[in-house]
Amino acid sequence: MTSSVLGPVVQGQERPARGSTSDIAGAAVLGGCAVWALIASMGRMARPEGVLLAVLAVAAGYACGRIAGSLLPVAATTGAALAGFGLACTTLEGLPGHEGAAAAQWTLATGAACCAAWAARPVLLRSALWLLALAITVTAVVGGKTAGGAAAAAVLLCAVTAARLRHRLLGLAGLGLVAAVTVGGCWAVATNAVPGGLPPALRAQLTEHRVGLWQDAARIAGENPVRGAGPDRFTELSPTAMAAPDPRTTPHSAPLQQAAGEGLPGVALLGAAFGWMLYALWRSPRSTPVVLTAAAALTALAVEASLGNALSFPQVTAGAGLLAGLATASRVDHAPAPPP
Repeated sequence: MTSSVLGPVVQGQERPARGSTSDIAGAAVLGGCAVWALIASMGRMARPEGVLLAVLAVAAGYACGRIAGSLLPVAATTGAALAGFGLACTTLEGLPGHEGAAAAQWTLATGAACCAAWAARPVLLRSALWLLALAITVTAVVGGKTAGGAAAAAVLLCAVTAARLRHRLLGLAGLGLVAAVTVGGCWAVATNAVPGGLPPALRAQLTEHRVGLWQDAARIAGENPVRGAGPDRFTELSPTAMAAPDPRTTPHSAPLQQAAGEGLPGVALLGAAFGWMLYALWRSPRSTPVVLTAAAALTALAVEASLGNALSFPQVTAGAGLLAGLATASRVDHAPAPPP
C-alpha cells in the first residue's frame, strides 16, 4: 500500500529533475554565447549587440513557450503558427536581404501548425490544424521563395511520418546529422575542399557572390582562429562584402559568421545551442510526434541558417526559441511520462 502511494510521487519528482538538467544546460550554453561575444569584442571596434540580442530573443521565446505550452498547449501552438504565417505573408514580395527571414518564418509556421495538430485530441480540431499546416505550406510554395517552400514542404512531410518512428532518439540523431553535414559542406565550399571542385550547377545556385562571402569568412577565421576578428566586423574586412551594394552584408552563413567574428569557440557555442535544443526535445514530456516535428522544423531552420542569413533577424531567433519551448513544456494537469 505504501509503495503504491509513493510510486507516483517519486515518478513526479523524477521528471522535473530530468527537465531541470536541460534547463541548466540551456542557461549555461546561452550564457556562454553572450559572455564569449563580449570576450571576442574586448579591445576592438566590434559590435556584440547583435549576438546579445539573438541570445536574449532565444531565451525570451523559450521561456514564453514553456509557460504558454504548459497552460494552453494547443491554443498557444496554434497562435504561434498563425503569427508566423502572418509575418511570412508580410514579406511575401521579398525585401532585399530579407529572403532568409521569409524562408525561416514559413518553416517555423509550418512546424508550429503541425505540432498543434499532433497535440490536439478532438478529431475535427486535429483535421483543421492539419489543413492549416497544408495551407501554410501551399502558400509558401506558390507565393514564397523556393527555399521557404521547400523547407515548409520538408517539415510537413517529416511531421506526417513522425508517428511511424517510435524512438525519438533515433530521429533526433538523424536530424542532428543532417545539420552537421550541412555545416561541413558549407565549410568545405568556403575552404575549396570539395573533392573534384564545386559542381557548376551548385555554384550557380549558391551564386558567386555568396561563395565569395564564405571564402572571405573562412580566411578571416583562419587568421583569427581563437577570438575571431570581432562580432559584426565582417563587412569592413571582407572585399566581397565591401563591393556589395548593401553596406551591412553578412557572410550568409551563421557558422561562418561565427567563425569570422568569434573564432572556433563561437562556432562550438552555436553548435552547442542547437544540440541543447535537441537534448531538451529528447527529454520533453510531450509526445514523440510533437517532439520530432519541432526538431524537424528547427533542423530545417539550421540548414537555412547555414546557407543564408536567417539568424540575423530577432523574430526568427525568438520564433525558434518559442517553438522549442512549446515542444518541451510540461502539462500542469498531469505528470508526464518518460520519453521513449
